[in-house]
Amino acid sequence: MVTVLLVDDSKLARIVAGKTIAALQPDWHRVEAGNADEALEAVKAQPIDLAVLDFNMPGKDGLALAAELRDAYPQMPIAIITANVQNEIVARARELNATFVAKPVTEDTMKGFLSGAALRLRQANV
Repeated sequence: MVTVLLVDDSKLARIVAGKTIAALQPDWHRVEAGNADEALEAVKAQPIDLAVLDFNMPGKDGLALAAELRDAYPQMPIAIITANVQNEIVARARELNATFVAKPVTEDTMKGFLSGAALRLRQANV
């Protein structure tokens, strides 16, 4: 089973993103966190296959969290989601080998990331 870590400080945003992921990958299990610290605890508590991280969060932002996850899990597919579409944020996401997904999160905006992540995970498990 594939486990997705969904991190956003907005409960509503987590619900929307969670429904989108469920529509595209109904068999995947979702673990939610409201901030970077909760996310890091979740990763320690159970295996996580991929992460969908909000950029704007109190404390540590999504790019800082992505950098920590990338250091610990170099092959983990990571998406940064934000309504803050600036070239600098997109460039920083790419530097971390993370996919940039603009909010609002929809099936169309998430489809590419999730299908690519599924392919990478299948190839890693062969």
